[in-house]
Amino acid sequence: MAFLQINFYSKALKKLVNFNAVIPVDAVGIPGIMGDASEKQMKALYLLHGYSGSHHDWISGSKIQELSIKHNIAVFMPSGENSFYLDDTDKGELYAEYVGNELVEFTRKMFQLSDKREDTFIGGLSMGGYGAIRNGLKYAGTFSRIIALSSALITYNIAGIKEDYKDPVADYKYYTRIFGDLDKLIGSDKDPEAIAFNLKEKGVYIPKIYMACGTEDFLINENRKYHNFLVSQKIDHTYVEAPGIHNWDFWNEYIEKALDWAD
Repeated sequence: MAFLQINFYSKALKKLVNFNAVIPVDAVGIPGIMGDASEKQMKALYLLHGYSGSHHDWISGSKIQELSIKHNIAVFMPSGENSFYLDDTDKGELYAEYVGNELVEFTRKMFQLSDKREDTFIGGLSMGGYGAIRNGLKYAGTFSRIIALSSALITYNIAGIKEDYKDPVADYKYYTRIFGDLDKLIGSDKDPEAIAFNLKEKGVYIPKIYMACGTEDFLINENRKYHNFLVSQKIDHTYVEAPGIHNWDFWNEYIEKALDWAD
């Protein structure tokens, strides 16, 4: 197995970016790095961190390296800052385009990855769970599986909030900068319900979704709401609730179960 820290210039973000990669090279070599590569192409998982986190979180907090070997899957962990993995056109920082398109294309050129949708997954925790759902659906032509743990599906909470709004995480100004006009959030392409509904209405392929959230997690109600929406629309997904809070004990257990599901 190889653990790499890589930087390159992102056109989507207009800056030099860093990401971590775990490559199960015992099974598949890396051309130019680990000698002759196997003819077999790897599956890939693009794994997103949570709010106030970084591209180091999954490496330091989870057993993702062990799981990469077990499932023979390359795992790429980018930094999303506190962007919710959405495009900020005013600043010219297109985080959705970065994780949904540019990073996928770059890593496919660098490593011997499958370019098939069925072999390409996106996942994340908390803010990254929202980012995985939103961008997995937004870029449904790229991803076949979405793994969303303790997802920060905060669109339910912040739509239509007033200027004096403030919660333990952020305030009205932050949410407006990230999500735009909050009076128009519901039904927009930042609303995970609207994106899934529109894909269904168009008869477009919808990636399969795996959601898990702890019953003591402060985001449990938001996850239940999205699960109930998916049930009402008969959209294929797996939803798990189990004892747990918003921490690595829960995420470690369920990233393993989610990868078993994705296989």
